[in-house]
Amino acid sequence: MVKVRIILGLFIAVIAVFVFINKLYYPSLPIDDLSAKQAIELLKESDSKIAEIAVEANSIWYITSSENQGISIADENIIQMIGSTGWEFKGKDGAGLFFEKDEKRLIATTQMWTKNYVLVKIPSNFK
Repeated sequence: MVKVRIILGLFIAVIAVFVFINKLYYPSLPIDDLSAKQAIELLKESDSKIAEIAVEANSIWYITSSENQGISIADENIIQMIGSTGWEFKGKDGAGLFFEKDEKRLIATTQMWTKNYVLVKIPSNFK
């Protein structure tokens, strides 16, 4: 009986370590073929506060840290990144950040993924 408890305890410990290392406790991403662990590593390896994690047909996904200060810090990172390409920030409504450039309009949408990370979807024509 003692051996069964020890083996069961070790099995549970191995599963817990596996879940922790692979970041399986994070919610799923709205992006196919990318794990939470990969997305977080891309941000940590990035030189900037925001990192590109996926490119779709007409949009680009980014991840940024909210630094436990909510979405406002992430919004600042997004505004700075998009503003550096010539887009002028016009305002925010809900999860959308609105920009204008040469009478064109751009909407970047944000999604609070976890309390520490924010996902951003931006149309690919912003660059």
